[in-house]
Amino acid sequence: MTPEEIVGYHNYMSLPLTKRQKEMLSILYNYIKDTGYPPTFMEMRERLGIKSNQSVIDLLYKLEKKQLIKRQAGARSIAILPLGYQILEKEPLVPFLGITHAGAPVSTIELEGQWQQLSGDLARFNQHVYLLKVSGDSMINAGIDDGDILLVKEQKEFSSGDIVVADVAGESTVKRFISDDKPPYLYLKPENPAYDLILFTSTVELKGKVMFVMKNGQMKAIV
Repeated sequence: MTPEEIVGYHNYMSLPLTKRQKEMLSILYNYIKDTGYPPTFMEMRERLGIKSNQSVIDLLYKLEKKQLIKRQAGARSIAILPLGYQILEKEPLVPFLGITHAGAPVSTIELEGQWQQLSGDLARFNQHVYLLKVSGDSMINAGIDDGDILLVKEQKEFSSGDIVVADVAGESTVKRFISDDKPPYLYLKPENPAYDLILFTSTVELKGKVMFVMKNGQMKAIV
């Protein structure tokens, strides 16, 4: 990007949101909060009171350029970014991605249209986090039971002792990550003696750190 383009970009970013742009942002937030997924173009047109898809596309483009939303192909892929929540003065919404197994690894089940609102101190985790539901009992001694909801933060670096969501040969599981100076060195440890350790191989990949567990609607920090 040339110096002139950089100046032009920052000038564009500093422009205030128009009334119509903020209306579109509010429509996206309220629709996701109420239904669990973003609206279609037709639903956005109806709420805006317009007939043209191009007008919707133009508004979405401007919101994306201002880094208020992120989108891929199709209307249903829209996500509101932290700056968008800040402008709306709303709590962030976090996607509920599916089910992870506290036992032998199983494939994650996608739960389309499931979102959870974070509030209070939890709102600081709004970037790169998602929710998973636990199936199984291999982590009961860590206070994670069958049916609990986990708040997971995506990251690339982990410390020994972290409770993690891991991909094992394409299947999802939640375990405690252990890095030791004696064999077996690196492994995933269940918190239930009825289950075996999972040794690290090229098929094991750590996907995120479990930050909180939700029980009966209350979030508790993981230790």
